[in-house]
Amino acid sequence: MLNDVKTFFNQFGHEDITMQWLKASHSALQVKNGNVPKWSKALDLIKCETKGVARVVKPYIGIDKVIVNQTSLAEGLSKLMPWRKGSFLIGDLCLESEWQGDMKWQRLEQHIAPLKGKKVLDVGAGNGYFTLRMALEGAALALGIEPFLLFNYQFNAIKSLMSNCATAHLLPLRLEDMTPAPIFDSVFSMGVLYHQRDYMLHLKQLKNMMVPEGELILETLIVDGPAGHTLIPEDRYARMRNVHCLPSVETLESWLIEAGFARIKTVSICKTSIEEQRRTEWIGENSASLEDFLNPSDDNLTIEGLPAPKRVIVIAQQ
Repeated sequence: MLNDVKTFFNQFGHEDITMQWLKASHSALQVKNGNVPKWSKALDLIKCETKGVARVVKPYIGIDKVIVNQTSLAEGLSKLMPWRKGSFLIGDLCLESEWQGDMKWQRLEQHIAPLKGKKVLDVGAGNGYFTLRMALEGAALALGIEPFLLFNYQFNAIKSLMSNCATAHLLPLRLEDMTPAPIFDSVFSMGVLYHQRDYMLHLKQLKNMMVPEGELILETLIVDGPAGHTLIPEDRYARMRNVHCLPSVETLESWLIEAGFARIKTVSICKTSIEEQRRTEWIGENSASLEDFLNPSDDNLTIEGLPAPKRVIVIAQQ
C-alpha cells in the first residue's frame, strides 16, 4: 500500500515531506492490534473480486461490476464492521453505513471551490468515503488521514474493487503526525474539531497545510448562542466520551479569525437527523445510533439532557 502511495506522490515534487509522512505511516501500521489477522483475511477475500468503475449513484458511491462471489464479498465486508461512513453500492450489494454521507456532501458541494485538478486533504477521513468523493470530483490528489486502523482496512477494501479513483489515498496518521506542508488547495476537517482538546492548535495545523489562497472546509458540532458562547460537556455528549467543546456559530467564526483565516462564510446549519445517522445491519453488534443517543421524550435534547446535535459547515480562506 505505502509503496503505491510513494510512487504516486513522487510526481508532485515533495519527496522529503512525503517520505516523512510515509515513514510515520509505516510506524503506525506496526502497532500491535489483535484484529489485524481478521482484517487482513477479509481484505484478501475482497481483493479476489474483479474491479469495476466507481461513480456517484446518489445516494451511494457505486461500483459498476458483476460480483463473482457475492457470499465471499459480503463475508469479507462484514468482517470489517462497523461501517460508519458511506454508503456504497457494489454491483447489486448495498452496503448501508451508519452515516449517509451523500446528505453532507449535498450541503457543501455547491459552495466549495472546484476540486478538479487540485490537491485535497481530508482530515479525520474515517474509511475515506469523502476522500473517494473528492477523487471522483477530479482531484489530482485526494489524501485522507485517519489513525484508526480498521478504517484504513475498509478504505483499502473498497478501493481494491475500483478500477478508477487512483488519485485517492488514505494514510494512518493524525494531523499532528504530519510535517507541516503548505501544499493543499483545499483542506477538509469534518467531524473533527469537537474532538480536539486544543481547538486553536487544530485550526492552526489545518492552516499550515494550505497553499496561499487555499480553502478550508470545516464541519463541526455547534450549539445555539451568542458570540463567546460554548458548551463544554462535563462527561459525555450524545454518549460520546471525547467531545470537548461545542461553540456557537459566532464563536466558531471568531476562532477562525484568531487562527488567521479570512473570508469566512457559513454555508449550512443543520440539525442531525435519524435519516442521516441511522442504525443499519452494517454497524454490527453494537447497533446503537443517533435515535439511541437522544432523549426519548424530546429529540431536541441528547440522552444527557444537552442540546441535540446540530452541525455547521463553514468555508474560509487564508
